[in-house]
Amino acid sequence: MDLEESGLERKLQLQELEEMRLDAYESSRIYKEKTKQIHDQKILRKHFQAGDQVLLFKARFALKPGKFKTRWDGPYRVTKVHDFGTVELLDEASGSEFKVNGHLLKLYHDSTKPP
Repeated sequence: MDLEESGLERKLQLQELEEMRLDAYESSRIYKEKTKQIHDQKILRKHFQAGDQVLLFKARFALKPGKFKTRWDGPYRVTKVHDFGTVELLDEASGSEFKVNGHLLKLYHDSTKPP
């Protein structure tokens, strides 16, 4: 009889442990969803159209790039916008076309042109 009671008690302990584990997974899932929602609210969506002038971020690692050197290159002209953020650019100086990720671009506003 003592063995039956201890076996039953052990089963209850294992069941409680399983419930606590499932609660921890659920809490973790809720936390991740909330964190993702907060992060996604801060992301700025960039929409480019053909003909826009953009600047390209120089993402290459450089040793001591200089204190006042800019990390932006360009301006380039957008020729085509593909799905999932890929953008085709045209370098008007050299006439070459290449594809880049849209996250590395920002719109270029020429200050010499009148509005």
